[in-house]
Amino acid sequence: MSDASKAVKGLRERLSDGTEDRLGKALTDFLENPVLTGVVGRAFDAREKAAQAQEVAMGALNIPSAADIERLTRRLRSVSQRLEGIEDGVHRLDRALTGRGIDRSEISQRLSAIEDQLGTLTQKLGKVSGRAPAAKASKPPGSPQPGRASKPAARRSTKPPAKAKPKQA
Repeated sequence: MSDASKAVKGLRERLSDGTEDRLGKALTDFLENPVLTGVVGRAFDAREKAAQAQEVAMGALNIPSAADIERLTRRLRSVSQRLEGIEDGVHRLDRALTGRGIDRSEISQRLSAIEDQLGTLTQKLGKVSGRAPAAKASKPPGSPQPGRASKPAARRSTKPPAKAKPKQA
C-alpha cells in the first residue's frame, strides 16, 4: 500500500470512529431527555383514550368493535369444532351399524315392535291394578282421557317428564 492510501484510510477511520461515538452519545441524550419521554408517554395515553372512546361510540351505535368480532370468531370456531366432533361420532356410529348388517328399516321395525310390546304391557298392568289403561303417546300431553274429568290447572304438575339418559359407548 502506498502512503497516500494509508493516509486516506486512517483519516476515514478517525472520522467514522469519532462520528459514530458522537452520534451514539447524541441519540442516548435524546432518548434520555425527560421532555421527549413525557411527550411519547402522553401520545400513547392519548391513543389509548381515543381507542376507548371509539369503542364506546361504536357500542352506542350498536356497531360491534374489533374485539367483539374477534370474540365471536373464536366462539364460532369452537362451535364448529364441536359440530365436527359430533359429525365424526355420527359417521362412526353409522359405520358401526352398517358393518353389523343393520339397516335403518330394520331399526325402525325393531322400535315399532318394542313400542307394541310396551303398549301390551301397559294394558296388562292396567287390568291387573284395576285402573284404566294409560292414554297412548299419540295424544298430546295434558289432554283429558275419555271418561275422566280433567284436573284443575292449579293442581297440575309443572314439572317436565323425566327423560331417559342415553347409554354411553
